[in-house]
Amino acid sequence: MKAVGFKAPSPINVPESLIDLDLPQPVPTGRDLLVAVRAVSVNPVDTKVRTSRKPAEGQAEVIGWDAAGVVEAVGPEATLFKVGDPVFYAGAIDRPGSNAQFQLVDERIVGKKPASLSFPEAAALPLTAITAWELLFDRLGATQDSTGALLVVGGAGGVGSILIQLARQLTGLTVIATASRPETRDWCLALGAHHVVDHADDLVSAVKATGAGPVGLVASLTNTTDHFPALVEILAPQGRLGVIDDPKSLDALPLKWKSISLHWEMMFARSLYQTPDMIEQHRLLDAVADLVDAGRLKTTLTQVLTPINAANLKTAHAAVESGTTRGKIVLEGF
Repeated sequence: MKAVGFKAPSPINVPESLIDLDLPQPVPTGRDLLVAVRAVSVNPVDTKVRTSRKPAEGQAEVIGWDAAGVVEAVGPEATLFKVGDPVFYAGAIDRPGSNAQFQLVDERIVGKKPASLSFPEAAALPLTAITAWELLFDRLGATQDSTGALLVVGGAGGVGSILIQLARQLTGLTVIATASRPETRDWCLALGAHHVVDHADDLVSAVKATGAGPVGLVASLTNTTDHFPALVEILAPQGRLGVIDDPKSLDALPLKWKSISLHWEMMFARSLYQTPDMIEQHRLLDAVADLVDAGRLKTTLTQVLTPINAANLKTAHAAVESGTTRGKIVLEGF
């Protein structure tokens, strides 16, 4: 089967940073599905793993954590899907990735593809939807009855683009998003943000100027270290701070005086540790698909590259590494 991978971690401008491969087609066992991959999208985790993970000697590492495709075969213990079912998923951090014609994935972290979306439109959603859902509901504890304000730092990125929509559709929260360019500001407003402020300005004053009232929840999706002092000041006493990025260090002591709680979201935790509630990712992806098909959520796809090969993946990785992308870049077809 065709695939794209690397044999040594390297910057994207190195010719061998991503290479086209020909690999054996895997065989499903247990609860695995073998999926014929139709489309994939690129996330920051792809670029981080590409530059840090060292493959076994003489082996190539295939990465990619977002896909939409069709079930080609099922393992003997699989019960949730059958051959021919269209699916979407984000996969597991410790298994071969989606940048291949065929991929094995545990059915408990797979959802039905939204019927109203194309494969590229669906491939833009899984990782960011899982991250946003778990961050908002599992970590920050939001419910349909939640009120007050939610601040989303980095609203125009992949996770922010879904988080804004989920908060508007499924809670009573007032959503304040941050964005620094006219096009990203408009993007956040189109997704449902009540207010958009510039994170390059005085964030404390900008949030206060919205008049949205006490901010009980903050989702810090990018540059947490830079914004941390402001976020502590913005958060109301007994508020909750959710973080998904990778600050080199984070001093939580300033949170003490307001009894602010700190919550990390890592969407691979359930599959990596095979947690008893691992199937919740299947359920939430199905819920996302239903919301999409009901017209309440929309894909965050902004660009499609064809086909799925090393050259196009290099282009997508470079764009993601620039930190200026809006929504998601998707690659379609082998």
